[in-house]
Amino acid sequence: MARNNGKTKQPKVIIFTTPTCGWCKRAMKYFRANGVKFKSVDVSKDPVAARDMQRMSGQMGVPVIKIGREVIVGFDQGRINKLLDIRKN
Repeated sequence: MARNNGKTKQPKVIIFTTPTCGWCKRAMKYFRANGVKFKSVDVSKDPVAARDMQRMSGQMGVPVIKIGREVIVGFDQGRINKLLDIRKN
């Protein structure tokens, strides 16, 4: 579960996805299971967002997850946990 004890605000989380991306679905399910608020952007329907995603990540593959100013290409659970202070027992 995401833990911040009310002291720090969760960084803004944006996930760039497509409807057929299995890893995108896993990432969003993981966020929901851990109480992470996020915005999902379907780059197959938003060419401006697709271009922005490509500029920030250097590629067109999804998912691309932006947590605060950090950009994660793929579903890197360890890095997500670190950036969002998610502790797994």
